[in-house]
Amino acid sequence: MEKCINGIKFKTVGKEWDVYFDMALTMLDEIMKNNAKGKRTVMIVPVGPTDQYPILARMVNQLRVSLRDVWFFNMDEYLITPTEAIDPDDKMSFKRRMNDEFYSRIDPELVMPECQRRFPEPGREEEYDALIAELGGVDLCLGGLGINGHVAFNEPTEADDLTTADEYRLLGTRVLPISRETQTINAYGYQRGDLRGMPTWCITVGMKQILESRRIYIALNREWQHGIVKHVLFDTPTPKIPASLMQGHGNVEICTFESVAKDLF
Repeated sequence: MEKCINGIKFKTVGKEWDVYFDMALTMLDEIMKNNAKGKRTVMIVPVGPTDQYPILARMVNQLRVSLRDVWFFNMDEYLITPTEAIDPDDKMSFKRRMNDEFYSRIDPELVMPECQRRFPEPGREEEYDALIAELGGVDLCLGGLGINGHVAFNEPTEADDLTTADEYRLLGTRVLPISRETQTINAYGYQRGDLRGMPTWCITVGMKQILESRRIYIALNREWQHGIVKHVLFDTPTPKIPASLMQGHGNVEICTFESVAKDLF
């Protein structure tokens, strides 16, 4: 099933695994299309969801698809303090998860060089944004959706924050505290409920880089995302629901499975 709501294409597949498969196919198609044209591929990619990566790795290996001209810019990373990233060997590290679930699974002759596997770093935010621009911008931005409407770690503005939607759209890569809502749902999903063990700081690619991507693909792989996606699709765009700012983009697709989409329309 496909619908278009406020300029956003909304696609429903059968089961949760089908979302990961569709996401992997979307990534593979973009890479193969650009390889055929002799062009590089630049993607902003998430950790959450991640189950698409083993599927993509298997297809890349079986089809012998070269990733040598592919650049992955990860959306975000946990920080221990506003200036210190989480240890890359920590089980919560997004670097570790990308290596475990994708890079280490690709045949060495096919995988992109390490210099093309980028992560935002505190103190080097402007360099991150400048490199994306230098490469010609982002072909495809992929991500999930937070319980409070965040994309990457672009958290909603607080009630007393007067930042306008236009101002929020221009925010670049930056360090910021993680909201209580995000800490809680991530502790539930990834830490077996250990809220006290959750990092409280992060670095995130900006809404500017996301919204300037030529194509955006959002995967909904959790039942609770039914609640927030209603507001993303139907509410007036607002920095109180950052993902709602995608309504004006023109090339956004949200993919989910049947039980999440039930009773949405």
